[in-house]
Amino acid sequence: MAVLARWCFRHKWLVIVLWVAALLGTGAAGRIAGDAYSNVFSLPHTESAKVLDLLDKAVHDQSGESDTVVWHTDAGSVKDPAVRDRIAPVLDRIRHQKDVGKVVSPYDPAGAAQISKDGRTAYATVTYDVLGAKLSEGQVHDLVDTAHSARRDGLKVEVGGNIVAQIEQPPPGLSEFVGIAAAAVVLFLAFGSLLGMLTPIVTALFAIGISSSLITLLTHTMNVPDFSGQLAMLVGLGVGIDYALFIVTRHRKGILSGKSPEESAVTAVNTSGRAVLFAGGTVCIALLGMFTVGLSLLYGVAISAAMTVVVSVLAAVTLLPALLGVFGTKVLSRRQRRRFAATGPQVGESTGAAARWSSFVQRHPRSLAALAIAVMAVLAIPTLSLRLGSSDQGNNPTSTTTRKAYDMLADGFGPGFNGPLTILAEVPGGARDKQALDGLVSTLGRTKGIAYAAALPMQPDSTVALVQAVPTTSPQDKATSTLINHLRQDVVPQAERGTTMKAYVGGPTAIFKDFSTVLGNKMPIFIGVIIALGFVLLLLAFRSIVVPLTAAVMNMVAAGASFGVLVATFQWAWGGSLLGATRQGPIDAFLPVIMLALLFGLSMDYQVFLVSRMHEEWVHTKDSARAVRVGLAETSRVINSAAVIMICVFGAFALSGVRVLGMFGVGLAGAVALDAFILRTVLVPSLMHLFGRANWWLPGWLDKRLPHMAVEPADEEVAPVRPGQEPDLALASSAD
Repeated sequence: MAVLARWCFRHKWLVIVLWVAALLGTGAAGRIAGDAYSNVFSLPHTESAKVLDLLDKAVHDQSGESDTVVWHTDAGSVKDPAVRDRIAPVLDRIRHQKDVGKVVSPYDPAGAAQISKDGRTAYATVTYDVLGAKLSEGQVHDLVDTAHSARRDGLKVEVGGNIVAQIEQPPPGLSEFVGIAAAAVVLFLAFGSLLGMLTPIVTALFAIGISSSLITLLTHTMNVPDFSGQLAMLVGLGVGIDYALFIVTRHRKGILSGKSPEESAVTAVNTSGRAVLFAGGTVCIALLGMFTVGLSLLYGVAISAAMTVVVSVLAAVTLLPALLGVFGTKVLSRRQRRRFAATGPQVGESTGAAARWSSFVQRHPRSLAALAIAVMAVLAIPTLSLRLGSSDQGNNPTSTTTRKAYDMLADGFGPGFNGPLTILAEVPGGARDKQALDGLVSTLGRTKGIAYAAALPMQPDSTVALVQAVPTTSPQDKATSTLINHLRQDVVPQAERGTTMKAYVGGPTAIFKDFSTVLGNKMPIFIGVIIALGFVLLLLAFRSIVVPLTAAVMNMVAAGASFGVLVATFQWAWGGSLLGATRQGPIDAFLPVIMLALLFGLSMDYQVFLVSRMHEEWVHTKDSARAVRVGLAETSRVINSAAVIMICVFGAFALSGVRVLGMFGVGLAGAVALDAFILRTVLVPSLMHLFGRANWWLPGWLDKRLPHMAVEPADEEVAPVRPGQEPDLALASSAD
């Protein structure tokens, strides 16, 4: 590390040119190739997947994306000639749009039931013959614009559907801009120097710029969901600034202690840079742990985010020392340079608020640990009520066409109408099977929780029948999930008994329910894998049993408390409209997996930066109390600054007004805040004071068998501090 850092410092302009070339080259390649994002995913061995497969084979024009055009008249009836003459031509234009397989109008005999009982609301189903992921954004806009062209005073027309909801998402880039602006303010307040503030931001921007282009190219080699890029950029912005912040902070301290800018930069990369390498590795392991879930939808997410972290680490250990070589001592504030010139190098232990807090923790470890545990336990209580599922479009912002369509259908046909269940029955033939199908429809109609059920007309020579059952509760309601289980376990098997008919319960609501079940079943394996790998890495790095064990427990505590905040805010709807929590509803099933991967990775970051400085002091002094005190005093301020930056970046998503983005932002911002300000600043150092020398205990037999992988460099690798040596202030440019 020292050799690499010194080379990058001395060949700063070459390194910068190479990074600029990489940014421009990958950017050009990405623009030429274009993106090919795909939200296709499979749920093998589930009933909903079986329904999709059979639909695609037997009823191709009903197996693709399905959207709904809804209209409501304030007076009269939708059957009035004035309304019909306005709507019918619009539906006919939609019918002839690209990839539209079928449009069922309430004015056709097949759609006679698509008019509400009061006659004022009606809908038409638009079914494409391809999945939504294969539709272009232009096709979706054409559908919405064509439908809206029928509007007039007293006639409302809206469009609902999953693919329509996707184009209503806020434009990408806004959250990143807010995060960068907030990070700049935090860094300027922390450093007091314009160039000191710019160094981490420039490093992070290079990293996310290159990563963004690499992800675009990655979409041509595997299925990558369309939200992967935004998520990866969010992660890259957070960790990129944080990693550079840790190194720059160590560099600034080195200059103030008397090192030349070169020796200070080399020492910073050789110490904090090693911690960055190790921390980045733990984040990548946590992200790639998503492969254990076995869902292809998450593979592209994991690789995209991990690739962004790798590029961020490379930028921190190569581009950053080159920038430090350009800026020289200008990474210090004017006041720091004047004080240095007047008083000379600053040596000895850290002073100030961080040092005073560290001493306070050393004096009161028991009471502070008890208080921190109590706070985290209270925040974790709502986690016991965690329910995974999928938010329906009734949670969308009230200004969107999908939310308006949802409300119109719920008012006209009942809350369950927005999530009908599709029961697909294979009917090989014979009167007995036909009777069984009729009996199934009749039983469904009498089943508690179903508003009505009806069999759709079978196509000629087809052995597949479709039955639509509308629940009395909304798609995201817990009762709907319970109903699906009841149909699969009791109602359908009873109808199949004694016949060759096989029926399966599917539809969008059932798909999301199966998705939640699969993820919930795989979650213990996922958590176990990333905890075990993190434990092994910390064991190798710090040669200790207690340190990695403490980290594993702290990760679980942080996860429990952050999910508690998430449940209270969104599942219990305490967040309000500002956060998109306008209605009670489940936590989206994919969110905990992504959150846990990021949370475990970021928690390990803070643990590594905190404990590596403690371990460094322990190796030199063998005084555990001093090691914990000095480590906390010297790292708590930078950890808290890094956490504030993360909170700002993630918090920008929480204010988007979109429920899923709000959940992601609140969950991660809350997790980082609790981890940095309570766990790493209070609970971990308090426990380490209580454990004493046991923190660094490792059985001799295990020590001999473990490979050595130290976060800190060997003593001879660290650039020596030469008393009286002052940085060459002449290296600084005239501008700050």
